[in-house]
Amino acid sequence: MTFATDHLLSLQNAAPPRARSIQHSLMWMVGVGGSLVFIEPSPYELATLAAIIFFYATGLRMRPVFLPLLIMLVMLNFGYTICSIDLMDQSQIVNWIATSWYMAITAFLFALVLAEDTAQRLDFLQRGLIIGGVIAGGSGAAGYFHLVPGGYDLLTLYGRARGTFKDPNVLSAFLILPALLALQNVITASFFKSLRNVLAFGIITLALLLAFSRAAWGQLVFTSAFMVALMYLTSRSRSQQSRIVLTTMAACAAVALALVVLLSFDSIDSLFKERASLHQTYDSGRYGRFGRHILGFQMALDLPFGIGPLQFRRFFPEDTHNSFLNAFMSGGWISGILFPTLVFITVAMGFRLIFVRVPWQRTYLAFFSAFLGTVGEAFIIDVDHWRHFWLMLGAMWGVSAATYEHKTRRMAARGEVTLSPP
Repeated sequence: MTFATDHLLSLQNAAPPRARSIQHSLMWMVGVGGSLVFIEPSPYELATLAAIIFFYATGLRMRPVFLPLLIMLVMLNFGYTICSIDLMDQSQIVNWIATSWYMAITAFLFALVLAEDTAQRLDFLQRGLIIGGVIAGGSGAAGYFHLVPGGYDLLTLYGRARGTFKDPNVLSAFLILPALLALQNVITASFFKSLRNVLAFGIITLALLLAFSRAAWGQLVFTSAFMVALMYLTSRSRSQQSRIVLTTMAACAAVALALVVLLSFDSIDSLFKERASLHQTYDSGRYGRFGRHILGFQMALDLPFGIGPLQFRRFFPEDTHNSFLNAFMSGGWISGILFPTLVFITVAMGFRLIFVRVPWQRTYLAFFSAFLGTVGEAFIIDVDHWRHFWLMLGAMWGVSAATYEHKTRRMAARGEVTLSPP
């Protein structure tokens, strides 16, 4: 290897061992903290703030590849801000703008952080996310079944589990990534680790069912199938492929059996049938969900500066329930163009990494599958302030940079390219 190659390798281990240990702990805390958002500021905000301060103090490397991400995040929120100038006398608008900027900062932080020491930092983040999923899902299930005194009123909403979140839909959306990570460990990990993740996956899946979110049910099925298919295609041996097939069949059978048992309860069965129906009154009609989408985009064509955040309800019975429409309404054409640009560039970048063999490939497949599912959900609900959405987006950029660098180092080791000193 050249001097430059060795230097690039040493950059990942530049922090002293004690500092690296704290960095890994902070990644774990961020994962766990994402499950506790029923209070503000939430533990997630505190964990990410601590991570920003500590990682900045111990060194973060700004790479040219992140300039497009930085520009898009800044311009996206610039659009939101200038379109809200006349509304800044309202505290809820100021809070909305501040939250948007903070979400952008966290996304950029995760990109910088996960571009280095990627395998270890991703590992601690995924451990925290699984534990966070168990905490959020377990509390929702416990509240639903009255296992906690007074927990039903606190941990459910409208007869649906919400756990440590304010809304059942956001709880179920958050649980998708922990569910995929746990399922992945069930399929590929050692026996005892696999058993632990069977329990975690069972708790998380139970909570997803009890949250009664149609979008989350569909997303769990789609993202799980997509991730397992990618794992099969990228596996390195016949034995791994056989284990993937057999474990997936067992998991499907277990979920089906659990669903049969749950539907034997009248209260669950009736709400399940109601929520599973494709015909919902708030979806249909001129001012239903999809009618609002059409009317809203027609408005967007005539309003280059939008109408400002949280103003859609002044014109329609409910919020946009479409993140792409919400970007146009809240930030005008600037944000309306930049939000889908940022999202779909990230998706396109993600597809390019699927078959690149790196140490973190398996974990990456779970993140990409969950992110792709959330992008799909963004067409029918507002995800622009979901913490886990920005976490995944930043992670995708960070892992992309790390994968490109890892690939370049391997090519340099084989003498296919020559690296210049950074």
